[in-house]
Amino acid sequence: MAIGKLFIGRKVREIRQASSTTQAQFADMIGISTSYLNQIENNQRPVSATVLLSLAEKFGIDITELSSGQNDRLLSALTEALSDPLFETYSPGLQELKLITQNAPGMAHALIAAHQAYRRGNEQLASFDDRLGSAPAQEATPYDEVRDFFHFVDNYIHELDVAAEALAIELKLGEGENHAALTGCLEGRHGVRVVRGEAGDEAIRRFDPVGRILTVSRYASAPTRDFHIAVQIAQLHAAEKIDAVLKQASFRSDEAIEICRMGLHNYFAGALILPYRNFHQAARELRHDIELIAARFGASLEQVCHRLSTLQRPGLKGVPIFFARIDRAGNITKRHSAARLQFARFGAACPLWNAHQAFEMPGRINRQLAETPDGVRYLCIATQVSKGSVGFRAAQPRYALAFGCEISYADQFVYADDLDLSNRAAYDPIGISCRICERVTCTSRAVPPLKRKLVVDHRVRNPMPYEIE
Repeated sequence: MAIGKLFIGRKVREIRQASSTTQAQFADMIGISTSYLNQIENNQRPVSATVLLSLAEKFGIDITELSSGQNDRLLSALTEALSDPLFETYSPGLQELKLITQNAPGMAHALIAAHQAYRRGNEQLASFDDRLGSAPAQEATPYDEVRDFFHFVDNYIHELDVAAEALAIELKLGEGENHAALTGCLEGRHGVRVVRGEAGDEAIRRFDPVGRILTVSRYASAPTRDFHIAVQIAQLHAAEKIDAVLKQASFRSDEAIEICRMGLHNYFAGALILPYRNFHQAARELRHDIELIAARFGASLEQVCHRLSTLQRPGLKGVPIFFARIDRAGNITKRHSAARLQFARFGAACPLWNAHQAFEMPGRINRQLAETPDGVRYLCIATQVSKGSVGFRAAQPRYALAFGCEISYADQFVYADDLDLSNRAAYDPIGISCRICERVTCTSRAVPPLKRKLVVDHRVRNPMPYEIE
């Protein structure tokens, strides 16, 4: 496999520091000179194939983890920020951006945060409402701060994932009827009894810490019911571990801490119901057929898709997939990508993406072969799901679940079996967001790209009312 020149000095330094060795000791372990190691760690020289193989052999490092670009999320966010006309006099090349994200990730995060503050300030000024001055534009909202936290930790929290898996093994989850095991855990270990809610109670879950009673909606589906029982187990069983994660995250407000605490409760619950190793093995055996995986674990399609996006355990990673949940207005309400495809932080998703078509075909799996402007090809899968309660008058919001992988992994997905992956004409051209998409002939474009000039010819009216220079 050709890997090209890899400048991964920061990663090599982290591996060395984790092994508590000096440069001389580490260099001796992997069979190179100390001066060569020093140059590698300072990104003055790329690593050779021999060094990569030695790292894999001595420290159990997955070469693909080193060579596949662990900084893709940060690189994508930085590229999008620098596409703003604010930086029109500065157009860094890809190699320069890679060096920044690899060598100075803190600086890259700081620049992204500054750009987000700038965008929020402009949006507030444009709104001309009474909120001006009441909310500081320079600060991220607590929700955005938490979203970025999960984004930049790969949507994988190792301490919680391992703890949840250990508990799942003790409870034998996935080997029988999960509901009995979960309720038995709450009652036997924490003295909490699970009861069904009253007919008029709209709460999905309600916990009485004094009476030690957990009330779950009588109308919740079995996967939803079990998930919320698992959330209660997370609150009682993993409180100390969750506090440690929150302390290390250093959020700026109590509101962000509590929002993240809720996210970590949900993370533990998902990892408990879908324990890592069993789920990872099932995904491979069933070739990522989300309906079969859901049936095996008694989970919902959304729970399965979300869990697939968290398979980032070192040494046992799953296929790098992207996952998003999108509402009918095109808002992305959940997002994560372990693949090179990254979702835009501002604006809607590309209208040519098959995620939007899922609403037209409820109950069906929609497939698409797609290619982004950088030439990377993907297998994209989308389906519609309904959430909420049951009943004629109950609100039932509908969402599209969209997930997929780079085409090099498509053979591990049942959805690719009868598709002509080698036919270039079979791939639809999609983008990340209109504001940063470089395609000049797309008739589905909502807004022009930010860093390109427009040319208007009043004598000719093409499908696009302007041309992009």
